[in-house]
Order: sequence, then C-alpha cells, then structure tokens
Amino acid sequence: MEKWNGKVAVVTGASSGIGEETCRQLVERGMIVVGFARREDRLQVLEKELKGKLGKFYYVKVDLCSEENIMKAFDWVKNTLKSVDVLVNNAGVLKQSDLLGNTNDWKQMFDTNVMSLNICSREAIKIMEEIQIKEGHIININSVGGHYQFPFMKDIAIYSATKHTVTIITESLRELMGMKNLPVRVTSISPGGVETEMTQELSKLEGFKMLKSIDIAEAIMYALSTPQRVNVAEIIIRPTHENTLSLIKNFI
Repeated sequence: MEKWNGKVAVVTGASSGIGEETCRQLVERGMIVVGFARREDRLQVLEKELKGKLGKFYYVKVDLCSEENIMKAFDWVKNTLKSVDVLVNNAGVLKQSDLLGNTNDWKQMFDTNVMSLNICSREAIKIMEEIQIKEGHIININSVGGHYQFPFMKDIAIYSATKHTVTIITESLRELMGMKNLPVRVTSISPGGVETEMTQELSKLEGFKMLKSIDIAEAIMYALSTPQRVNVAEIIIRPTHENTLSLIKNFI
C-alpha cells in the first residue's frame, strides 16, 4: 500500500458500514480520503476520529441520486486536491421490494446502485485522464446477488437486478480502460451478507451468516496493494458455514 501514500481516494457511502471502514483503513495507510455521503453529522464524527492519522480525511455532503451533486463534488475534489487516484463505489440501497412492488423503491435502488456508480466512475476517469495519472484504481462494491439468482427471496429481485447490472458495468469498464490504454485497474468485490444498517432485516433470518465491514475493507486493501501489472478483476467473499438450505427454511 506504500505506493498510495499521499494519493487521493474518493469513497461513496462513507457515513456507515463498509464505506466508513474503508475510509478509516485508507487514512490509516496514508491516503488522502474524501468521503461522499448525505449524513453530514456522521461524516463529521468520522473526520474527528481520523485526525492525527497518517493520512487525511475530508468529506463532501452529496446526494448520490443527483448527477448535479455528484459533478459538483468531483469538481471540489479536483479543485482542492488536484487528483483522484482511487475511487471506491460503495454506496448502495437495499429495499425489500419485489417485481410487483413500489416504483419509488425500484428507482432509488437503480439511481444509487447503478446510475451513481457509473456517474462517479465517469467523473473520476475524466480527472484521471486530464492529469495523465500514472496509476489509478476503481473498485465497485458489488454483491453475490450480482452473480446468482435467489429465487426463494422474491423481495430482493430488484436489488439483485441492480447488482447484476453492476457486474456487467464493472467488466465492461475494465475492458474499456484496456482499449483506451489507460493505467486504471477496475475491480468488483462481491460480498455475501455484511452486518450494516442496510442488512438489518436480512440479519434476522434464521441461518443467515454475516460478514463484518472490516472483511470487505481488507479485500479492498488487497486489491489496491497488488502491483500495477495485476488487475484483481473479481473477489467474491462469502461467510464461512453459509448454507443455502438453512436459508430456504425461512421461506417455506
């Protein structure tokens, strides 16, 4: 991770869970980190906690469902810190809404999980190209739901659809960086259930094994720490003793 010392990372969904822990780990390793999120009070607490660490933490209050907000936030990063070297697209929404459910829930999930991810990547790459970055990295926090169908869990169908989209977008972006000969690596990290605010309802299911935010943050550190010749394209992380059969019992 020494090569990233003093470099700039943007982390979305920074006010809790995986995003908060990722900011903490990156700052402790010497990166200049900008957290994007809506809850300014939580970001302020994190800012105080990270004072005096090896790196530096800044934050920008951002509504990631607003393209205008996202673009202004990246303008702030560019004007203030002059670079974006790493982007961690972590922000996500999980609404338990099936295919006959609430349109507003569907829209919020696609706006957050898909549209904001792609807009953030676009804006980060613009800056990377403009400053002729020597080494960059975009990491998308995906989900096992982006690789497999869980037919017994009908109320996460739309969420899974957003994450399947993230799988395609991430792989397509990796290919595009190669076609454009840009030194930007692209990684998808797909966890199973993680103990966060987003998964409180799922964690109540009998037999539902959960990971910790630090488990995902450490996977991010691994992907970043590999040499530039190595693109860790996909990491799937599942809890030990995860058992689909035990989960199905909740739905029959």
